[in-house]
Amino acid sequence: MLKIGLTGGIGSGKSEVAKRLSAAGAMVIDADRIAREVVEPGTPGLARVTATFGEEVLRPDGSLNREKLGSLVFADSERLAALNAIVHPLVGERVAELQRAAADDTILVYDVPLLVENNLAPMYDVVIVVDAPDDLRIRRLAEHRGMPEADAKARIAAQASREERLAAADFVIPNDGSLEELDARVAQVWQELLGRAARG
Repeated sequence: MLKIGLTGGIGSGKSEVAKRLSAAGAMVIDADRIAREVVEPGTPGLARVTATFGEEVLRPDGSLNREKLGSLVFADSERLAALNAIVHPLVGERVAELQRAAADDTILVYDVPLLVENNLAPMYDVVIVVDAPDDLRIRRLAEHRGMPEADAKARIAAQASREERLAAADFVIPNDGSLEELDARVAQVWQELLGRAARG
C-alpha cells in the first residue's frame, strides 16, 4: 500500500488533482469531507459538539451550523482546541477504518489541506504538492467562491508559504495552465506512483 499525502494552498486546485487521481484508480481519502461526516445529525460527534458548545451551533433542522461554530472557535484558541479534540480522533478512526478496508496494492491518496502546517509529511510515502502562484489563487477564490480579495489574501497568509510547501514535496503538480496541461502532469505523476507501488 502506497500512502500519498496530497496538499496545496487554498485555491491551488488540489480538489481537481484529487478527482483525476481518483479517476486513474487511486483511493482518495478526503479529511475535510470525513470531518463533516463525523458531525452529521445523529452522530456521537455532533452530540459532543452540541454538549460542548451549546444548542446555538445547530440549525433549526438539527444540522451543524458551521459558520456559527466557526465564529466561536476561530477567535478563541481554547475553544478551537476543544473542537479539535472532539473531531480529530473521530476523523482518525474513520481514516483507519477506510485504510483497513483497502486492498494491499491500493494507492491511497490522503487529501490533507494543512499537511505542511501540521508537519504531517513523515506520515506518507510520497508528498504531492499542487502549486499555483498566489495572484492566480486569489483570482480563483474570487471567481469560484466569491471570496473578497482581502479575505483570500488573509487565508493564504494564514497557511504555509509556497516555499515551505514546495520544500516538503516529492512531486510538484503545477496548476497555472490549461486543464489539458494539468491532465498531462497528473498522468505523468500517476505513472511514477504506479512504478513506486510496484517496487513496494
